[in-house]
Amino acid sequence: MDFSGYKKPSVPLGDVIHEFDLEVLNAPEGMERIQVESDDINRPGLQLTGFFDYFDPNHLQILGNDEIFYLQRMEPEDRAEVLEKLCSYHPTAIIISRNLEPAPELLEMAQKHHVPVLRSREWTSTLMSDMLSTLKVWLAPQITRHGVLVEVYGEGILILGDSGVGKSETAIELVKRGHRLIADDAVEIRRVSNRTLVGSAPEVIRHFVELRGIGVIDVRRIFGMGSVKMTERIDLVIKMEPWQDGNSYDRLGEEVEKINILDINVPLMTIPVRPGRNLAVILEVAAMNNRDRKMGFNAAHELLTRLSEDFSD
Repeated sequence: MDFSGYKKPSVPLGDVIHEFDLEVLNAPEGMERIQVESDDINRPGLQLTGFFDYFDPNHLQILGNDEIFYLQRMEPEDRAEVLEKLCSYHPTAIIISRNLEPAPELLEMAQKHHVPVLRSREWTSTLMSDMLSTLKVWLAPQITRHGVLVEVYGEGILILGDSGVGKSETAIELVKRGHRLIADDAVEIRRVSNRTLVGSAPEVIRHFVELRGIGVIDVRRIFGMGSVKMTERIDLVIKMEPWQDGNSYDRLGEEVEKINILDINVPLMTIPVRPGRNLAVILEVAAMNNRDRKMGFNAAHELLTRLSEDFSD
């Protein structure tokens, strides 16, 4: 299971403009196709004083009340000099908050260096928090892997395994038992924070499941809207593999195996598959047991403690 080699996403500046209803004050040619690659935002207060040692032009630059009024108090020639230096770094875009009026020198230097200048009606803190949360999702590190993602008792379970092992059939049985499908066959996985992975389905195959012998079905239409979900956090990974006599399978579960996905460790369980095993019920129990562990209870530890106490008597 290779979860390395994820791609670094980007988003067109045009999508940011439309999402946050930004007014365009300076629009260089091809502005909407400029790619936003950083999920961070900068208020260039230090840069307006002339300090550019650690300036990253890939960040969106926001000018709020403090920056605008600081610029107004500068001498025109000093203001033109610092704004030309700021624009000479070719930042992705400069955004003015609170519908404030930009200094004429800002628009002049932005036109000279082909830098987009945008304006928002929102307060600076509100605009920054909204943009940060949106960009964190849009620009989250992402990979696509073969598997199935379902929600069982509020736990997001990513089911992995070779083709034909029974992943889709197990997902359909879980849906029939009242749980929800997020993705079948291909799962897009994003790291939206240092602790959280979120999975979804590619739009073109969303809500569809392939069942060998039947074909492709639309889960949403057959089982209803309550049977599907757009995204879900990944709390547990289940690896399904054909039962092989002689293999050693974990029967106690004292130690939790982990799998690294996008630099985040996620609990991993290997479930052997053979005729007669009710995999849907096993996954339901696995989901509830995983919730128990997150709440601090480990059944294997409890059993070992009882056995230790019994032998010590």
